[in-house]
Amino acid sequence: MISPSCGMASFAARDYFSLFGLPVRFAIDPAALDSAWRSVQGAVHPDRFAGQGDSQRLLALQYSTQINEAYQTLKEPLRRASYICKLNGLEIEPERNTAMPPEFLAQQMEWRESLEDALAAQDFRAIEQLEMEVCAAITEGEILMEHLLDQSVPDTRRAAEEIRCMMFLVKFSAQLREEKRRVRHGTAANR
Repeated sequence: MISPSCGMASFAARDYFSLFGLPVRFAIDPAALDSAWRSVQGAVHPDRFAGQGDSQRLLALQYSTQINEAYQTLKEPLRRASYICKLNGLEIEPERNTAMPPEFLAQQMEWRESLEDALAAQDFRAIEQLEMEVCAAITEGEILMEHLLDQSVPDTRRAAEEIRCMMFLVKFSAQLREEKRRVRHGTAANR
């Protein structure tokens, strides 16, 4: 039987960081997160309750699902940053709030034009160079996110703006990887 002694009875009232015994910080130790996830997940894994009643198995499955969601949220930097903002009372709502700084919008346009030029020329190296620039921008964004969110009073307003920018960067980076693959295999012109 799942009991309060395993610490899961109050799962719904706990934040993801405390669930895994981690401080609320953007900069986390991935190995510590992995270890904590294995420990917490092991305590409530549905296989441990195979001989129990239906309600206990269902409860274990629900906890296991919630634990996995918490783990994935903290493992992925943008989801972790968004979650920290949410814990501090600010929902990111990227589908409703797409505001970005004008200089970032100009950079976006420049990158998109560079991609179009590289695709027109079937220039694999130009796409690869663009991908490196975008990856560097993602790394810079993560460093800034740590600075903004790991202060004694997190700057969630500024972090939210940076999260929206980084969402574009991550999506654009995936597009660049796909375009590199297509150019490498000679299928970019057939899109």
